[in-house]
Amino acid sequence: MTLSNHFARKLSLLVASVGALSLSPSAFAQSATSLPSESPEQLKPATDTFDYTRREVMISMRDGVKLHTVILIPKGAKNTPILLTRTPYNASDLTTRSNSSHLGPTLYGYDNATDVIVEGGYIRVIQDVRGKYGSEGDYVMNRPLHGPLNPTSVDHSTDTYDTIDWLVKNLSECNGKVGILGISYDGFTPLMALVNPHPALKVSVPMNPMVDGWMGDDWFHNGAFREQNMPYIYEQDGMRDNSAKWWTDHFDDYDVYMQAGSAGELGRRHGLEQMGFWRKILEHPSYDAFWQQQAMDKILAAQPLKVPVMLVHSLWDQEDIYGAPAVYKALKAKDTNNDKVFLVMGPWHHGQEIEDAYSLGAIKFGSDTGTHFRQHILGPFLAQYLKDGAPKADIAPVSAFETGTNVWRRLPAWPASCSTGCTSKSTPLYLSAGSKLSRNAPASGSEAPFDEYISDPAKPVPFRARPSQPVGYTTELTWSQWLVDDQRESSGRPDVLVFTTDVLTAPMQISGQPVANLIASTSGSDSDWVVKLIDVYPDEVAGQPNLGGYQLMISAPKPIASDKPLLYRFNLPNANHVFLPRHRIMVQIQSSWFPLYDRNPQTFVPNIFWAKPADYRRATQRIYHTPEQSSFIELPLVSAP
Repeated sequence: MTLSNHFARKLSLLVASVGALSLSPSAFAQSATSLPSESPEQLKPATDTFDYTRREVMISMRDGVKLHTVILIPKGAKNTPILLTRTPYNASDLTTRSNSSHLGPTLYGYDNATDVIVEGGYIRVIQDVRGKYGSEGDYVMNRPLHGPLNPTSVDHSTDTYDTIDWLVKNLSECNGKVGILGISYDGFTPLMALVNPHPALKVSVPMNPMVDGWMGDDWFHNGAFREQNMPYIYEQDGMRDNSAKWWTDHFDDYDVYMQAGSAGELGRRHGLEQMGFWRKILEHPSYDAFWQQQAMDKILAAQPLKVPVMLVHSLWDQEDIYGAPAVYKALKAKDTNNDKVFLVMGPWHHGQEIEDAYSLGAIKFGSDTGTHFRQHILGPFLAQYLKDGAPKADIAPVSAFETGTNVWRRLPAWPASCSTGCTSKSTPLYLSAGSKLSRNAPASGSEAPFDEYISDPAKPVPFRARPSQPVGYTTELTWSQWLVDDQRESSGRPDVLVFTTDVLTAPMQISGQPVANLIASTSGSDSDWVVKLIDVYPDEVAGQPNLGGYQLMISAPKPIASDKPLLYRFNLPNANHVFLPRHRIMVQIQSSWFPLYDRNPQTFVPNIFWAKPADYRRATQRIYHTPEQSSFIELPLVSAP
């Protein structure tokens, strides 16, 4: 066959084939419509090799609303206790961290103390709170108890009760004992569970809980609005599945919030007024009944103490640094036998206790403090109350990590500095002329009466080195570490006053709450005061050159908004710290901390959320330090017996 004949034959075959297809359109259509789907009508995962079984159920509450609940049961479980978490953060996501046949990888991540859960053999239950993700009903941020703020018959207390009731009646693998635990918002729900608790609830572990949103958790700190939490409100309150995302138009959060002016205007530009919780914040900028009636420390102080509770607190909690110690203080008086209220204080950021925690930012602790907490405190504590026949745990009433010396202390109560014999005495450190900080009160006639600075709302003090990162916990963000940032960035500014002790020749231990006492004046008609207590490291640190001269905040600042009083007295957050020899103690004072907190216009306005551009004015701020008008920081200084 010649080449041309071969080509012609192939062409003729092709034409014949095309012709055949063109002559049979009905046959082609019939074949296409009958081609079956390769997907099953209902996929049944093959899980025979899994070391756990997964169930997803809708549990009916007393008002008929059904809550989506994920139940993970270890294979072969029998007479097994339940660990429950109630969350607005997606129960399905928190129980599918990895598509694994093993329970550990499936759970690893927020909000699971995975080693405790897996090694303890617990049934793990995570439930979407009403109105979020797979659950029915209406979502209300931190839904208050039934009462003046909640006219319905249901709240987190009743939902927890109904959930536990269903679990112990329907899970044949359980031993009828339930513990509830969680972090942050998931730590708020274990507090709610203590109100009229179900008999099967045997222990509650609120970790870094939201307690009082105005006094010091999440929304305000002593009246100063936490502006950087506006994206959280938008996303959490906007959609059932958090699919509505806050948008931005600048890389630097400092610029985002400065451009808008007031927090109210920024919210308006984002359509935040559509969110019910934002409207409530706008309506309640002061500490009125709205905030007081839902503060969990006040609520629990009025309740009988029926369930053992372990409150877990992070000493550098950048979100909820107020809550756990406040609840401990409210409950401890009820613990007449010293066996129902426990407090753990660790050197962590918000929620770091369920992670490896050798360090926080540049600060190293010499051991994995997170693993220590889970293995030696949390694990035995849960087992004692939940496992049949488990021994009594050897847990101190207070387990407090002492920063500086980097050791765990077993304490009988908080504040207390050692197991026996030590006392904590309120000791003033006086602010003096020449940027000095000392135990000696100002002498008559020998010093300038005050130090002053100009606070300019047009150039507020950044709360950390710019560019300012948004709130977040991704690997790209260091936002969780800002409370241990080096404070030298602020100490060099002309609008930040700095007072420093001489170099210490002996250790100084504090245990408790420092208290700021400022005699101050402002040329404006309103003001914020930010006070920081700082440990200044030696000029050089062997083995860690980056810590040379490091300025570490020990007691996180508390802005306080007020009108014109001369005396400003307010508590700083709890500290358990030793200032070591060769270190110095520093106090920094400023009038802005942006954009973590909104700017005070320094002109009194009825509602700071709607301050106009003309309201933001420069003011001269003075801190007095004379014998008659002395400013000082009260340190809970520990003295040996």
